Amino acid sequence: MRLGIGIGWRPEIADAVETLPGIDWVEAVAENLCTGHLPDALLRLRERGVTVVPHGVSLGLGGAERPDAGRLAALAARTELLGAPLVTEHIAFVRAGGPRTASPRLEAGHLLPVPRTREALDVLCENVRITQESLPVPLALENIAALLSWPGEELTEGQFLAELVERTGVRLLIDVANLYTNHVNRGEDPATALDALPVEAIAYVHVAGGVEKDGVWHDTHAHPVTRPVLDVLAELRSRVDPPGVLLERDDAFPPAEELAGELTAIRATLDRAAVAPARGGGIVSCPVAGPGASAGPDASPATMLPAPPAPPDAVRDRVAAAQTALLSALVTGAPAPPGFDERRLGVQSRALAAKRAGVVAKVAPELPEILGTGYRNAFLAYAERRPMAGGYRRDALDFAEALLSTGRPADAAARRRLTHWWKDRSGARPPGRATLLLRAVRTALLGG
Repeated sequence: MRLGIGIGWRPEIADAVETLPGIDWVEAVAENLCTGHLPDALLRLRERGVTVVPHGVSLGLGGAERPDAGRLAALAARTELLGAPLVTEHIAFVRAGGPRTASPRLEAGHLLPVPRTREALDVLCENVRITQESLPVPLALENIAALLSWPGEELTEGQFLAELVERTGVRLLIDVANLYTNHVNRGEDPATALDALPVEAIAYVHVAGGVEKDGVWHDTHAHPVTRPVLDVLAELRSRVDPPGVLLERDDAFPPAEELAGELTAIRATLDRAAVAPARGGGIVSCPVAGPGASAGPDASPATMLPAPPAPPDAVRDRVAAAQTALLSALVTGAPAPPGFDERRLGVQSRALAAKRAGVVAKVAPELPEILGTGYRNAFLAYAERRPMAGGYRRDALDFAEALLSTGRPADAAARRRLTHWWKDRSGARPPGRATLLLRAVRTALLGG
């Protein structure tokens, strides 16, 4: 099955996506879909024969814990609801802490890189196999962008991905914008990474925009696709004819005409690279299996790979300790773990806080409306003291509660509006003094 040219479906551009010419398929963020009902715009696309692929962001397969059964069940349900030929996720960790480290649970609210070590790979491989067994269709995993590097890494990105595929049979979702990001931020050559990849495992490709600030490339998905990213796409196309290529845009959505222009640039890049001299062993066409196929790129039930050995608990404990130390430094102000670039940690920490403020403003638009221009500074001050522990909607409620507990906002009318908003969504009375004291102690223990 070939996917063709697609675009990331988002509610903000649903109308534009329906009118864009030449759209063969779309990708929807899985967690943004209800398990029992699809948005009307997606239903219309499906009725036209447009394939919809669910793209998960919350499993945290690179984390120390095994995948959560509830999250897996929800992802499987969304996949079946969409009739999707495959499902995708990320090679990343998104949370840390908890009983394994005897520390508070922490949420990053973002995709963070796993260390490219043998132990981290062992953990990832078992998590991938658990996920594959829980899904009704094949799984593909995406390489992520990163602002920082782990000390003591044992494998390059290409080697890490190649061994992951060899051990699990998982497919790859290669994001060329992320390869470019890692080139700028970590000095990694995209061509070298592509040379090491098993290109026959590529399910499809992401293309997205970003922006450079203070020598760091931020993979924003809110800016136009740049020429260097298209050059990486051409490098990939000179090695393989990918089954699908998709344009991602998650914010600052432009008019439909600009989206159409970016899609045209992607098609032109693919066409030019297709006639260029082949690299990496020649051009290979990579099929995507349909529902019910087994995990490997060309596998059948008789050729499925044996499950890799489960890593001992001691390995998961060490991975957990390392990831918790890093995430604590990023979201609680804890000391930087040895070997990390402290300046880059600061850049990542500020980026996480800024993203957190932006997403909370989206899921709870009443907050910036009530607080006006003071919203962002107030939220960033709150975020310095309170790491996220329960998702963005919980974060919005906790932020409002923190403001109200200190008598803010100063404007009485705004404070009344915020109180009504908080009561309406929390279904509870404002916290009493004992609750506030307990939360203050918790904040102190977290380093706030």
